[in-house]
Amino acid sequence: MSFEIHVSGHVKQVVDETLPGLVEDLVASGITAGDADLWGAEASDEASRRLGWVQAVSVSRPLVPEIEALRDDLHARGITRVVLAGMGGSSLAPEVIAQTSGVPLVILDSTSPGQVLAAIDGDTETGGLAETVLVVSSKSGSTVETDSARRAFAAAWSDLGIDPADRIVVVTDPGSPLEASAREAGYRVFTADATVGGRYSALTAFGLVPAGLAGADVSELLDEAEATLLEVAIDDVHNPALVLAAAIAGTDASGSRRDKLGLVSDGTHIVGLPDWIEQLVAESTGKAGTGILPVVLLPVSPEVEQTPEDLQILRIVDDAEHFRVLEQNPDEVLISGSLGAQFVVWEYATAIAGRLLGINPFDQPDVESAKEATRGLLDARPDAGAPAFVESGVEIRVTDPALASSGTLEGVLDALWARLSPNGYVAIQAYVDRGALPQLAGLRELVAADSGRPTTFGWGPRFLHSTGQFHKGGPAEGVFVQILESADVDLEIPGRPFTFGELIRAQAAGDAQVLAAHGRPVVTLTLTDPQVEVLALFEAAQ
Repeated sequence: MSFEIHVSGHVKQVVDETLPGLVEDLVASGITAGDADLWGAEASDEASRRLGWVQAVSVSRPLVPEIEALRDDLHARGITRVVLAGMGGSSLAPEVIAQTSGVPLVILDSTSPGQVLAAIDGDTETGGLAETVLVVSSKSGSTVETDSARRAFAAAWSDLGIDPADRIVVVTDPGSPLEASAREAGYRVFTADATVGGRYSALTAFGLVPAGLAGADVSELLDEAEATLLEVAIDDVHNPALVLAAAIAGTDASGSRRDKLGLVSDGTHIVGLPDWIEQLVAESTGKAGTGILPVVLLPVSPEVEQTPEDLQILRIVDDAEHFRVLEQNPDEVLISGSLGAQFVVWEYATAIAGRLLGINPFDQPDVESAKEATRGLLDARPDAGAPAFVESGVEIRVTDPALASSGTLEGVLDALWARLSPNGYVAIQAYVDRGALPQLAGLRELVAADSGRPTTFGWGPRFLHSTGQFHKGGPAEGVFVQILESADVDLEIPGRPFTFGELIRAQAAGDAQVLAAHGRPVVTLTLTDPQVEVLALFEAAQ
């Protein structure tokens, strides 16, 4: 088998109780056949336009020689550095493919001025702007982050006397505004199947073009995926997608389920898969007040050492010997398989989980709210307002004044943790240059230990296109910590009346505004000297 899943203990009981209904209802074969009615009458129209991913392997085969030919042409011209401008599913899948293949692919999924400048400038190891090709990936063709990156790169190339048309490759849906403008500008254009949603697009042009240009063997990836297609299409209790869906979304005899999913990479050759799973599951299921919250963990994270009752641990492994861990941890789910198999099984399982939860797994009704708030703030340009107080250079702002009554950063965090319900979670959202502050991700471990609850960490604004849906549409159980920075540099966005710095601040403020409107408490911490003050955050969270 190209994909293995092992369950035992309480999870096996849930799976055994859930599987017969899925098999009897012919769910697996129904998805393969494109049955849009599997998710109910309200979702059928959307589903009828979002099931193209089940045919992605065969549809994408003709892309392989085109990608290889373009890669050879670029290399012949000395263009060897690949930068991908994309958000959500447009960046996370190719990032996993490239990392697992061990090929360099620069991901630009941020509006942080420093991060954009670093992507433009390059480095001595991978090359500079003169050796760079930019892949612009956007289904709609109107994604503000991606469009802004394209404008900045085009201007930088023009300044060097290089025609941007020779250096920009576009991946988009047929008929999108981006396709029309790209063809007019002379860019190389790849179109993907419009019936595939962004988060299900790993095996389409969105996943294959940037990773393939970077040097990944995308033909082998498609072979891996193809080897799994028969397994997931059969209505059988051994179907790995049915088992996985039942394990993460099934209910026990009392009707209860664990609504948080802890994702642990433990010795697997696949690099970064939990981040891709996180956006797929969170954006697909977090709506109508329900959902599954993925939590990306380390093997030694607090939630693994002492697992909350509402958190299901899923461990991704390679070596079958790891399955012995079930003897000590019978309630864990263990999976192994090739990257192509993982993509196929998780896409099927997530769609099936949507059916079990009674929601539409193909829409994202709450993602747009933060975008609208951002646009409003960019138009109005309001002042951020005075902070509640400043400690060690960190500016503290809160959506509820009571959170700041202690007058200390540590006290604010303690007050925020006190708002957690027994099933609550903490979401850390870092709107900073992650290339300059990679250590900030380590804050997650400290907050999880300090709060005693599952904690997620997302780089802003990329998470807005994935877990951002769950934050607004899922259960009202989250408390939120935003981390911003006062950057020394900013960068104009050609043709726009705002800069990258103004855009990322508006994105953070817009999301906080929407979260507060949904009754979610938000603490915003602005680092005025990031490299120094990140230490103050770590100390306050201990």
